[in-house]
Amino acid sequence: MTNKVNKSVLRIRKRHTPAETIEVSARDRSRLLQQQSLRGALIGGVIVIILFSVLWAMTSVLLDRIFPWMTVVLGMLIGLTVRRAGRGLDWRFPVLAAAIALIGALVGNVVVAAAFTAEDMERTTFTILRAITSLTWPVFFDEVISSADIVFALFGAAIAAFYANRRLSRAEYLALHKWQED
Repeated sequence: MTNKVNKSVLRIRKRHTPAETIEVSARDRSRLLQQQSLRGALIGGVIVIILFSVLWAMTSVLLDRIFPWMTVVLGMLIGLTVRRAGRGLDWRFPVLAAAIALIGALVGNVVVAAAFTAEDMERTTFTILRAITSLTWPVFFDEVISSADIVFALFGAAIAAFYANRRLSRAEYLALHKWQED
């Protein structure tokens, strides 16, 4: 038998096995853990909620339609923002993203309802939002929020949780895995 490797022309090159070995150190592990930021993830999520709620209200008023499925898109954007701003590796970041997405769904629905109410009453949306009291919440939940809104909000939260954790390179995954073994 020969030791010659039989390379076929039809064989696909393996991209998942690098030629060199990857060496990781304790410094790589600590750098990964230090890059996590719950505060950055929370601030990024709040910014996405504000911008998305304004965009959703403007689109809904412009087209004279309410799109309850926009909370699913909001969930995806929040998940990607938490991934990028938080750079999280553990369970806290998906939970935070899901909570932010649920709060964002509520805030978005309130802003859209206020925009439509403002149009009917010939007022500004900010005037309607400032006039919200504890007496308006039961009316809001009875007349505005439907079961479809709740289902879309839950799906948006699940999608946000799915996208929230950081994607690791091969070296980063190896460093984290070695840290968890110790």
